Amino acid sequence: MTLLYLVRHGETIDNVHRIMQGQTQGKLNDNGVKQAEEVAEKLKAEPINAFIASDLRRSIHTCEIIAAPHHQPVRITPLLRERDWGAFTGKYIPDLSNLKNPALWPKDIESIDAIKGRAAEFIAWLRTEYPNQKVLAVGHGIINKAIQSVYYDKPMNEILPMSNAEIRMLEL
Repeated sequence: MTLLYLVRHGETIDNVHRIMQGQTQGKLNDNGVKQAEEVAEKLKAEPINAFIASDLRRSIHTCEIIAAPHHQPVRITPLLRERDWGAFTGKYIPDLSNLKNPALWPKDIESIDAIKGRAAEFIAWLRTEYPNQKVLAVGHGIINKAIQSVYYDKPMNEILPMSNAEIRMLEL
C-alpha cells in the first residue's frame, strides 16, 4: 500500500485577489509561505519517501518548503497540474456568472473526464513508482478534488474543497 499525503499549494497572490489561476505559474504570498512552513513543521518527523509537485511554480515552491526538513528533492509531474480553465484563466472569479452552468462555458476548458483521467493516471503512476512508500504530493484545488473523486469513486461535486496547504491522506 502506498500512503499519499495529498496537499494543496499554499495561498497565492491570485487566490487572495480571486483570480482564476488555472495553469498559470502563480506565486505564493507571505501567508502561503507560512502555511507551507507550518505543514513542513507538522510533518518533519514523518518518514516520507518522496515529494512530488505539479509543474506549476506555486506547487513546486510549497513542496520545496515541506521537503526541506527531509533533505529530499522534489519530483515534478504535469499530471498534478491544475485544471486548464481556458478563456476563464486570469479572470476575476466573481465576474464569471457562467461558472455555475458548464453548458455556457467556453469550449477550451479542460473537461471533467480529462482531469479525472489525469487523476487516475497519477494514482496508477504512484502505485507503480512508489509501492509501499509514503509520498507527499502538492497539487491544486481541482486536480486534488479529481484525485479524491477517482479514489473514492464519487462525483467531484461530492468531494469537499481543500483549503490552501490542507493535507488529506489516501491509502492507495
